[in-house]
Amino acid sequence: MKLLAGNSNLPLARAIASYLDLALTDASVRRFADEEIFVEINENVRGEDVFVIQSTAAPANDNLMELLICVDALRRASAKRITAVLPYFGYARQDRKPGPRTPISAKLVANLITQAGANRVLTMDLHAGQIQGFFDIPTDNLYAAPVMAADIQARFANENLMVVSPDVGGVVRARALSKRLGNVPLAIVDKRRERPGESEVMNIIGDVEGRFCILHDDIIDSGGTLCNAAAALMKAGAVGVVAYISHGVLSGGAAARVQGSALRELVITDSIVATPAVAEASKIRSLTIAPLFGEAIKRIADESSVSSLFD
Repeated sequence: MKLLAGNSNLPLARAIASYLDLALTDASVRRFADEEIFVEINENVRGEDVFVIQSTAAPANDNLMELLICVDALRRASAKRITAVLPYFGYARQDRKPGPRTPISAKLVANLITQAGANRVLTMDLHAGQIQGFFDIPTDNLYAAPVMAADIQARFANENLMVVSPDVGGVVRARALSKRLGNVPLAIVDKRRERPGESEVMNIIGDVEGRFCILHDDIIDSGGTLCNAAAALMKAGAVGVVAYISHGVLSGGAAARVQGSALRELVITDSIVATPAVAEASKIRSLTIAPLFGEAIKRIADESSVSSLFD
């Protein structure tokens, strides 16, 4: 087994390698003067089971292209099996046609990864579970919920907990976390989105008065939805609100927005490298998913069960 790291999330790749007690494969991933990407693998990978670790976060197109070129280089170097490890799968929110003459970009990206030569995909908390069906190769979708549940129980076990989905579409995800926390009550924030990047909270389904609310979602980008939801929950009588989000995209002024919001804390994973603004925000904390990915990679290499990680 070998691990090859792209440039999108080197700290996570190194942490996964440390968990597995392996050294990262020696490779050069660099750019020419015109920004074309060049990959050269500096050690023999013939007949090896290779895992390419690369989140397709911002800059999404550069990181995606880097992943595709790494996979192609491995295929041409006669690697036995190539697994694309995407802690964060970019373009996942474009998983359907929201209107006429629009693309389904998540399917396009799945096709690109497959055609480049990947034999398998390993990712975490896809925006929609059915994206697994966009791939014509085996795809394992991990869940950050066990890591988050352990952190919540360690920090907030004495609180009167309630898990809250910030929108109707995330109810299944929120219910799964609720179950891991001992079937704590569930509430839903009903919102209306007027335009991309903006949301207006309409009402809350469920009684949150006197509850310590755990907002749970897969992605936080601009932060508007989450901050509006936190304000609405506090107005409805919640004693405190924290948010546990799998992927901290946090683009633009999102970190400042979270810092000035009613949220007591925002907890994200290290699936995406933190920007300086995110790293400096006192309300934002990160959980590592390196052991989760390390164990999944080990089980894939050993041909043992990955799903049993979540039993």
